[in-house]
Amino acid sequence: MGNYVTGETIRSLREKKGYTQKELGETLMVTDRAVSKWETGRGLPDITLLEPLATALGVSVAELLSGEHIVNRNRAGNMTRSVFHVCPVCGNVLFSTGQGAFSCCGVSLPALEAEEGEGEHEIRIEKVEDEHFVSLPHPMDKAHHISFLAHVAVDAVRIVKLYPEGDAAARFSLGRGGRLYSFCSHHGLFARKV
Repeated sequence: MGNYVTGETIRSLREKKGYTQKELGETLMVTDRAVSKWETGRGLPDITLLEPLATALGVSVAELLSGEHIVNRNRAGNMTRSVFHVCPVCGNVLFSTGQGAFSCCGVSLPALEAEEGEGEHEIRIEKVEDEHFVSLPHPMDKAHHISFLAHVAVDAVRIVKLYPEGDAAARFSLGRGGRLYSFCSHHGLFARKV
């Protein structure tokens, strides 16, 4: 079983902050020998030290554990720069307005990249009364289905969860433009500009 945090991660982050092992140890009220052991893989920080260690190194606990420092370049929260993450274990859908370190069911979740849908993944839009009927000509069985449809506008997001044996369709108010997304349980994320 792998370690929950690597010595290389601790060393790299410590050096980026400009701390010596002694300075980091003093901040955490441990010895510089303890920090040295962590960095050389001869020991691990106690689990109770993870949050103070992450704070001292200027990262989140998730970043410390994943070994990746993530900078959210979407500080304004522009919804059109948002990203989806889907857990391959439980199907949980996570939506974020920027980059981050996300995990679910013990799995690190990468940001999904959408591609233009074709064939059964083509997102179709039909005006119905004061809304838009969004659908895909996609099979909807337990092994292969569309898990959700979403509309992301500049100021809002709406996600509709779909289930096997149902229709790959939902109604949306698309007056604010944006993008439509669909997630196929086998092929990933697809998008269409509104």
